[in-house]
Amino acid sequence: MIPAGAVLTWSSPHKGNLWLYDEPTGLVNALRPFAAKFSARIPEGSWNDTIVPCDGVGKRGGGDGSGAAGLNEFPVRVSHGPVKLPVLFLAALGAAVPILAADPPAPAVQGETLTDRTLRDIAAREAALFAKAEKEGDQFDRALFHGEAQSIASSYDVLIEKSPDNPTAFAAYGLFLGRIGMDKTAIAMLLKANKLDPNIATVKNQVAKLLAEDGKPVEALPWLMAAIDLEPNVSLYHQNLGQLLQTGRETFISSGEFTRAGLDRAMLGAYQKSAELEPRDLSLAYNAAKAYYDVDPPQWEQALQAWTALEERPVTTTMRQLVRLQKANVLIKLGRRDEAKAVVGRIDDPKLDDEKKTLLDQLAAKPEK
Repeated sequence: MIPAGAVLTWSSPHKGNLWLYDEPTGLVNALRPFAAKFSARIPEGSWNDTIVPCDGVGKRGGGDGSGAAGLNEFPVRVSHGPVKLPVLFLAALGAAVPILAADPPAPAVQGETLTDRTLRDIAAREAALFAKAEKEGDQFDRALFHGEAQSIASSYDVLIEKSPDNPTAFAAYGLFLGRIGMDKTAIAMLLKANKLDPNIATVKNQVAKLLAEDGKPVEALPWLMAAIDLEPNVSLYHQNLGQLLQTGRETFISSGEFTRAGLDRAMLGAYQKSAELEPRDLSLAYNAAKAYYDVDPPQWEQALQAWTALEERPVTTTMRQLVRLQKANVLIKLGRRDEAKAVVGRIDDPKLDDEKKTLLDQLAAKPEK
């Protein structure tokens, strides 16, 4: 065991994360990104002496074809060895890690290469893994999931070793790693895919997503815009753009990337475009209406028009009730209290009782002058 407080010195020609496994709690800790040599103090915990380096993103620099200057590029070789999932420290406890039974191999498709068929087989295993975890909910078997996830990662390692120039293989691997939380390694795989083929919109969208989740909205924006340039009619990319501008609002403004008014126009336009491209997905129209709340100043009249239009569409009972809730809220903001009270009176879903009471309390309070 490595005692807490001990100083660990590491020497390696590679870069990545140092993972430690806390046996009593089952926690996995990424101690820090490490360079060729470094020393670090071990945090509190009963860490075992199994050290796993996981490759991270390579040196700084642009030129990867994304249009995002200064983003990390991955070196020519994607990894110095198979990717090891940190969760496999479960094996250090001496417990067996069961593996899910794989689906039978997919039948061959005419003209399909061996690499294509292998990718389909791995994708089927991925789908089965995540579907099973979702179905089990709170009864989710962590060890079982970890074991099969490592098996899938190992299959990808073999595939990219045999097909080092196949961008689809690297892209699929990166998407999978992103789903299981190995974001740095996921970005590395995605950047390799982007280098092999700079015209895969899904890759650029996923890089943007991971960068945004890492608190780097300004770095994420060029990747997302590149995805939209490649596939301008994909609603998801416009929805992601709206969310990126909305959540990274102050960062974009302080960086000088946008003026406040310019950002508001771009955010509203992104949400509206997303809803237009998928008119049957009413959640997109809902998000577009709510976006009027977040501009400076809020555009209450435009929001009211959007809610009224959505209420008149053939929506589910639950959606109609939610829309009325929002409509009443906006009417209160506009000082149209009698109209708001009438709308609240048409909200009768018991699941919305708390929200309804909040609106009734606002209506009962003396209006501010």
